[in-house]
Amino acid sequence: MAMPPAHPQRVVLHNEIHARPPEAMSAPLALSHLVMAGDAAMREASRAHLAALLRDHHLPEPAPGAVHVRMELGGFRVRWELHTEFVTWTFSRAFDPAAFGEHAPPTAAQAVPQDWLAALPGQCLAALNLWVLPAPEGVQQALTRGLLHEETLVGSRVVEGKGEVFTDFAIHADGCSRMVLLVDGVSARRTGRLVQRLLEIDTYRMAALLGLPAARESAALLGVAEAELAGLAEAIRLAGRDQEPQLLDRLTRLAGQVESHYAATHSRFSASAAYFELVDRRLADIAETKLDGLQTLGEFIDRRLSPARATCAWAVRRQDALSQRVSRISNLLRTRVEIEQQQSSQALLAAMNRRQDLQLKLQATVEGLSVAAITYYIVGLVSYLAKGAHAIGWPFSAEATAACAIPVVAFAVWLSLRRLHARLLGHS
Repeated sequence: MAMPPAHPQRVVLHNEIHARPPEAMSAPLALSHLVMAGDAAMREASRAHLAALLRDHHLPEPAPGAVHVRMELGGFRVRWELHTEFVTWTFSRAFDPAAFGEHAPPTAAQAVPQDWLAALPGQCLAALNLWVLPAPEGVQQALTRGLLHEETLVGSRVVEGKGEVFTDFAIHADGCSRMVLLVDGVSARRTGRLVQRLLEIDTYRMAALLGLPAARESAALLGVAEAELAGLAEAIRLAGRDQEPQLLDRLTRLAGQVESHYAATHSRFSASAAYFELVDRRLADIAETKLDGLQTLGEFIDRRLSPARATCAWAVRRQDALSQRVSRISNLLRTRVEIEQQQSSQALLAAMNRRQDLQLKLQATVEGLSVAAITYYIVGLVSYLAKGAHAIGWPFSAEATAACAIPVVAFAVWLSLRRLHARLLGHS
């Protein structure tokens, strides 16, 4: 069939549904799971580190842009996954469970080249040793004889009662936490899905808790900011007009500090909330039921993670509330300053109007003097004309002519000025 042009991201988006698929796993199996946190440069360095391991075993290097690689390397199997904030390494190998419980069982990490393992890029956020075993008699008793701490032991039935999982959520002397999964009559693919869910629970639990230190630091910073805001609010209430610009400047600086802190921590808190949700989903996926005398993983995690989750959520709400309060007080202060500026502007306009009235009065006075001055000069000219005209027969004397011309000239000058004002006002 002839197909229309494909979207450039179609294949990538379609294959996303198959990203990080679970592997088929059969007991007995030992797994070592490491979560290495770091920046983008570290995550790319992990790709080169994986390539070096594969080259040493004469295997092809990972494809450019790959985010998931799994490979058999003879004595062990490696699974590498690239995430947004961290890289996960999962090593697995079969082992003999006969001596399980008599001494520390073998781990998958022991089969990995130790120099290469110690040089993994990034910082170790989580390390878990997981053993998948059939369910022989006496295994549960062996769990409490040195492998797991009895006082913090938790466990539950999973996969419709065909499996049991145990852990103590403790970091042991080797720097790793421990988990044991017992399966009886569970298919390899279902076992692989269950193992992946258990590893993701531990991974996302630790990733979610990265928001807790930021929330605790925020508590101190937000406390200082809230106290300063309360002081500013009281100062604004009592401040005079001359103090408002300084208060507005302090309030603007505080708003900048709050928004800067919000921008610096928002992504961390959002990521933690997403990881907490992933932990909840993975716990729901394993479908736990209780074992006598033990808490389930879900009960233990919920009880222990709830305060951390609440602290992160509280920090987010407190940031939002503080930002809104700063915004409201800023708006109130700006409104107050604008009202006072308007009042000052009105007072200035009133003063300008008074000055304009005064100028008009002065202008009217000057116009009256101007009429008198112009009349004086014109009448003087008329007097000179009357003297000359009297010499050639004008019957009136110059003084009489000037006296009679004064009112006429004064009225004519006044009328001319009025018409000039009317024209100017008409044009304006």
